[in-house]
Amino acid sequence: MSHTHDKEDSCCSSKAHSEAQHHHGHDHSHGEDDAHDHDHGGDPSAFQTYLPAIVTLVMLLIGIAFDQLFKVHAFQIIRPYWYILAYLPVGIPVLREVWGTFKAKDFFTEFSLMSIATIGAFAIGEYPEGVTVMLFYTIGELFQMAAVNRAKRNISALLDVRAAVAHVLRNGKYETTDPEKVEIEEIIQIKAGEKVPLDGVLQSEKSSFNTAALTGESKPKTFYTGETVLAGMLNLDQVIEVKVSKAFADSALSRILKMVQNATARKAKTELFIRKFAKVYTPIVFFLALALVTIPVLILGSEYHFQTWLYRSLVFLVISCPCALVISIPLGYFGGIGAASANGILFKGSNFLDLITKLNTVVMDKTGTLTKGVFKVQKVASKIDETQFMQLLTAVEAKSTHPIAKAIVAHAGKLEIHPAENITEIPGMGLKGMVKGKEILAGNVKLLAKFNIDFDREIATIEESIVVLAVDKIYAGYVLIADEIKEDAAEAVKQLHKSGIGQVVMLSGDKTSIVKKVATTLGIDSYFGDLLPEDKVAKLEEIKKDKDRVVAFVGDGINDTPVLAISDIGIAMGAMGSDAAIETADVVIQTDQPSKIATAIKIGKATKNVVLQNIILAFAVKALVLILGAGGVATMWEAVFADVGVALLAILNAVRIQKMKF
Repeated sequence: MSHTHDKEDSCCSSKAHSEAQHHHGHDHSHGEDDAHDHDHGGDPSAFQTYLPAIVTLVMLLIGIAFDQLFKVHAFQIIRPYWYILAYLPVGIPVLREVWGTFKAKDFFTEFSLMSIATIGAFAIGEYPEGVTVMLFYTIGELFQMAAVNRAKRNISALLDVRAAVAHVLRNGKYETTDPEKVEIEEIIQIKAGEKVPLDGVLQSEKSSFNTAALTGESKPKTFYTGETVLAGMLNLDQVIEVKVSKAFADSALSRILKMVQNATARKAKTELFIRKFAKVYTPIVFFLALALVTIPVLILGSEYHFQTWLYRSLVFLVISCPCALVISIPLGYFGGIGAASANGILFKGSNFLDLITKLNTVVMDKTGTLTKGVFKVQKVASKIDETQFMQLLTAVEAKSTHPIAKAIVAHAGKLEIHPAENITEIPGMGLKGMVKGKEILAGNVKLLAKFNIDFDREIATIEESIVVLAVDKIYAGYVLIADEIKEDAAEAVKQLHKSGIGQVVMLSGDKTSIVKKVATTLGIDSYFGDLLPEDKVAKLEEIKKDKDRVVAFVGDGINDTPVLAISDIGIAMGAMGSDAAIETADVVIQTDQPSKIATAIKIGKATKNVVLQNIILAFAVKALVLILGAGGVATMWEAVFADVGVALLAILNAVRIQKMKF
């Protein structure tokens, strides 16, 4: 059919994780993402994770009580041995790490700083301080591990909703099998209360689904015969049948899981800087501590007291450990990715969380992004009986697969249709056929002109797509067909302007007159219509010539893929978008709501603020206590706060992102 309607087609350091691995007998690994996989929440072995810290804490408190409170004389005999025993449960895993890093020729790590500081404290008889430093260091590690696991659980609870089994129709009966073993085109049955195991086309009349796992939306959505349902949706109503359209590995849910799992691999610039900073910072700190214990002997001479300056040096080492930075910054970005997932937005890396805060220009596709991409009959203007009009029009359109033809057939509903005969296509104009002996013409106004049929001239000025009908060379009326604007599209544009986006642009392959109408309705700054895919690329490249612009492109179709690829940030509408668009994009909006673009910007800004707060907190406190420590004012107890205390505060601040409402 040839209607001319123009529809367009963490954590940075090895310390933060590998120690956790050693607590459980895993091989030494510096890979941060591997360590994320150790989720102890609800695990029977979780108690064993905390046992070393508990044993050390109990022994330390008993030792301090006998030492300071009760002043038991007999305890003084076993005092060093008691504190050494208290030290071992938390000290051995760290000392093992030191050995592992030394073998890898990596001498300056947080492990070595902590080990030197605590062993040095033992050497000068400051046993409780030595045990306390290592204990709090370990507690900081456990807090960090719990925070990462919580962020992972938030994502997993949202996404890990894969059905364990599929009921597939084979040899006339349903058999239960693994979803991975189901072939494309096979029919599966899903009972009420069961999850959809694979993407497919609904064969039953209709059913309601909870789509929260994929979109973050808790409101149930009704799907009808012929519509696509996705793996991970929860069937709410009745027993349904679905024809499988994609293999398990290619399902929308599998793609989403893969995106989230890979998200932590793409680091933000701040994370990458902190990793490099820690590698340079740690050896500098070590040599400064060494200078603090050696240089005063040259200045003070006979007044130099080795034990005093060694203690100050050890305090300096503990204070300067970069735990707060290397733990909290990646955790902040991880929390941001988790918060976005809970809102139905998938960032493919923390670098895009950073970049989205710098956006000042958003370029959007029209169909499927700002509009629903579903054509519907908006108006029937007939000069004959409307039922007869729709019967005749539907008769010639019934066998066409064109979106406009489908809209006409859907509008006709259950009207009795007499099939058309001798249907022929007139290229660029429409169709001709015979229905009950009458010659029917259906198409655009060019078709009427071709056959010299008189019609109301004002219909030529209608902006929307129309299909005219003529019966036996007499004009009988038209149907007006249009795409619907999404409910939140106007609010989306308004929120983007509020978020600091200076320019919202719409590019479309649709008629410029229609594009103008949509742009005016939504308050879009500028628009361009009648664009082919290559025209969209050229237009975006033109926009990007201004070097001050950071540009996002939002689209959903295969023809949007090149534009998504060349934009600074590609944002795809994920629920109904094409696979190619979703694969190419940097951010995927699972709800298909354009208003989520502003939400993504808010989450990016909140994440950046939390990361900045943590950097300022860590540097400010450490700088202050370092000065006090070098001057002999700060003790090992203040050092513990400057290191572990600040790390814990930073972790709690990072976790806060997941509690925020966007």
